[in-house]
Amino acid sequence: MKLTLICLHTTRHSDTRSILTAFSRECGIVALGIPAGSGREAARLRALTMPLAMITCETSAPRPGSDILSMKQPAPHRLTIELHSHPVKQMTAMFIAETAGQMLRYGGDDKVLFDFIEATALRLDAATERALNNFPLCFLAHLTEVIGIEPDSSTYKKGRLFDLRDGLWRDTPPMHRDYLSPEESSAAAMLTRITFDNCDAFVFTLQERRRALDLMLHYFSIHSAPLGALRSVGVLRSLV
Repeated sequence: MKLTLICLHTTRHSDTRSILTAFSRECGIVALGIPAGSGREAARLRALTMPLAMITCETSAPRPGSDILSMKQPAPHRLTIELHSHPVKQMTAMFIAETAGQMLRYGGDDKVLFDFIEATALRLDAATERALNNFPLCFLAHLTEVIGIEPDSSTYKKGRLFDLRDGLWRDTPPMHRDYLSPEESSAAAMLTRITFDNCDAFVFTLQERRRALDLMLHYFSIHSAPLGALRSVGVLRSLV
């Protein structure tokens, strides 16, 4: 069987073997055994299977009692020149891959999500320096649309408060604490208009970006999957 994969992460399993966790177009999340160690083939596969890399491979049917597939004839599917050489793009790729992996734990093998992550990886590879700071925010904003939890921007009016639980703007505070101040509610409405084409035009301070990232991750934790504990978030916050 041929698989089209978006690589998520690799875990060392033994001295000679690692396990690649990947998102496949054909059957959702899969685990594949790949060589580990210092040999030429292991080094080639490490470079080929970095987070968010897109590859194809052949695999045989799972063996009884094992969920780990074999990997044969791995090859690049989409070329990404800067994704794993530019430090900020590399860290952003790790964040997107980790987020996708968490989404899949809760949402199955959605081909729409696969196409979105693939398109996002290509956008990230081509992103300008000016766009990189806001790229994670843009990714999360559009991910809400893909998985069906996007805020109802039609309810926004100046001065209204954004209710994180119901995903809409209200005239009065709700009966819980998950809502934003008028200033942050206005910023949240502005972020509903961010796209990969215009994200370089959004101007935020470092503290505003970090606050926006934390609030968006909290929004996902309320509506979809817990993202606040992602390992890549701490490093990402230090870079953007």
